[in-house]
Amino acid sequence: MLLAGLVTACADGQSSAGGGGLRASGSTTVAPVAADAAEALKAQGMNITIATQGGSAGGISQLAAGQIDIALSSKPISDEDRTAHPKADFVTTQIGSDAVGVIVTKPVADAGVKNLTVDQVRGLFEGKITNWSEVGGPKLDVFVYDKEPGRGTREVLDKYVYGDEKAPPPPDTDNFAIVGGNLETRNKLESTPGAVGPLSTGFVEGREKLAVVTLDGIAASPENIASG
Repeated sequence: MLLAGLVTACADGQSSAGGGGLRASGSTTVAPVAADAAEALKAQGMNITIATQGGSAGGISQLAAGQIDIALSSKPISDEDRTAHPKADFVTTQIGSDAVGVIVTKPVADAGVKNLTVDQVRGLFEGKITNWSEVGGPKLDVFVYDKEPGRGTREVLDKYVYGDEKAPPPPDTDNFAIVGGNLETRNKLESTPGAVGPLSTGFVEGREKLAVVTLDGIAASPENIASG
């Protein structure tokens, strides 16, 4: 599942900074890249602040309201975004590409869960697959951490699983929780046996407790990300 790293600007002729500096906010996926860029710009004398309030949707809403100058978004601007903010003239600049991975704990992967099909991902997130043994893994209960609505990662997952259909409401189970940004998601996954969740694969590199499964046999490799 591909995730486009976007910096989204609102070209309405007005700056929210008012000479006080440049303000950017939004996606936790884009934030590390934006923070590195901000440090380089600060070294050249620019006053710039980076925040991650409300994820991609939050950044887009703040931008439309004139509260920030740049929205960090890990999803493309949608027709719904433009309809919700008709006075905003959004201009998008892609700064890179990333992959949303379906992440499991290392013990689950080591026990046999190396690949998942789209139907299996749907079954996990809808609460229909409740034990990893049902997909070739250990006898361990599944615990799902899904992203809250408005997160770019969530929209990418929903697009992969449901296409143009609307995702169903969360399952009525104690083994399901809603999380926010990437760091929170990673911490929850690492601390919960049998956990699964969507996460930017860049946040999993070097994390010994987590593994990225292939999806329908396709790995989240740099080559596959670059080719789409």
